[in-house]
Amino acid sequence: MMMMMMMMMMMTQMTTTAGSSAGRSGGPLVAVLLATLGLNHLAAGGCAGRCCRSRDWSCTATDWNMRRGFGTCFCDETCVRTQDCCFDYFKECPAQDCVVSPWSYWSGCAEPCRLSTRVRVRHVQRQPGNGGQPCPDLEQRAGCLEDRDHAGNRCGPDTGPAFITSMEFGKGRPTHDHYGTPLNPGFCVEFTLQSRTAHCEAENRPHTHWMRYITEGFNVCVACQPPAMHNNTGSCQGDGLQSDKEAVLRWQALGHPRCGGTWRKVRKTQRCHCPPQHSFVFI
Repeated sequence: MMMMMMMMMMMTQMTTTAGSSAGRSGGPLVAVLLATLGLNHLAAGGCAGRCCRSRDWSCTATDWNMRRGFGTCFCDETCVRTQDCCFDYFKECPAQDCVVSPWSYWSGCAEPCRLSTRVRVRHVQRQPGNGGQPCPDLEQRAGCLEDRDHAGNRCGPDTGPAFITSMEFGKGRPTHDHYGTPLNPGFCVEFTLQSRTAHCEAENRPHTHWMRYITEGFNVCVACQPPAMHNNTGSCQGDGLQSDKEAVLRWQALGHPRCGGTWRKVRKTQRCHCPPQHSFVFI
């Protein structure tokens, strides 16, 4: 700063002397001094080594700003929004997006033998800086149903809701075991839908279109087939065969934890005879 003041005084004296003796002949000398002063200032000003996070009122320099004005300018992240960055902010403080690790494996269900949740996480490897992209979600949760308890025993057939999906997704199920022996063809249970959540109708993804046809008051057919059929009981999770006919049972759409509702069992049949859009399989 002292050197800048001395140079300004020298420039003033030289300009006065040159003006009194040679008219405009002092112009080139003034230009040289201004150029030298500018170079010295650029070396001392700007954002080099001054990059700061968020809004920092002390993160300043005296230099040209991004609006081509000279004076106090900033080198913090907020200066981009407030348009008061120093001229070299984007060079000295480039934006750094958040970097996260890959997703972990899904955890097991939080609770066995009932509708529960599983979770997976990822971690921040680099925090965002200088206005870079913020970090995405670091945790995801999904619905699940663990069919064995902590001791490894299979859960009972009526410990949770029936998990269902479209009959179309059940067509690829095997009909014979590894030895070529025909598997149990299973059976069908007819239900009358009592209720459903609004999330079912809002689904518009290709693999969830079938949920939009689940409507209160209609009868639906749900097939119980291997591998959903329990070998020891010959039943499926939530099929309601052990429940009273007046019992209100719960169902849950596979692939959307918020699409679910209630139904009442009508009867058990050997085959399903409902229209395709009202035909499902237990999972």
